[in-house]
Amino acid sequence: MVRRFIKTAIGFLFIGLAIGGWLLVRREFAGDVASSYETSAHTHALFVGFVMMMILGVALWLFPRPAQGDVRYSPAAINVAYWFLTLGTAGRIGGELARVQWSGPMLRIGIVACGAAQIIGISIFFLTMWTRIRALGSQTRERQGERF
Repeated sequence: MVRRFIKTAIGFLFIGLAIGGWLLVRREFAGDVASSYETSAHTHALFVGFVMMMILGVALWLFPRPAQGDVRYSPAAINVAYWFLTLGTAGRIGGELARVQWSGPMLRIGIVACGAAQIIGISIFFLTMWTRIRALGSQTRERQGERF
């Protein structure tokens, strides 16, 4: 799962860079300023797709393993969170770019649904990871007299 989150983050990075490059060329050579929808697509590709996915992947790797008997942490739930976030972000980027040319009600509903999928995915991730966010190593060092 760690590699999946990180490799997906890198994929979104390149999507965000491509959108940004395209917007830059249009602005500089055609005088065409990006719409708010294009800016939103670019922002979601980089901040949610790249930055957030990278943070989540590193968190999976960084935080201590679940405690024995921990029933709240579930690899299956992390997988569900991954798919909600990935598909929601991809849909959001595509929808925002399509919104420049088309403003049908189904597209608007789809964009909102993809935004909701992003929220649900991030929420599932952190609800599942909550018990792994603990001071495992620090407790041992504090007993030995270290101060933080």
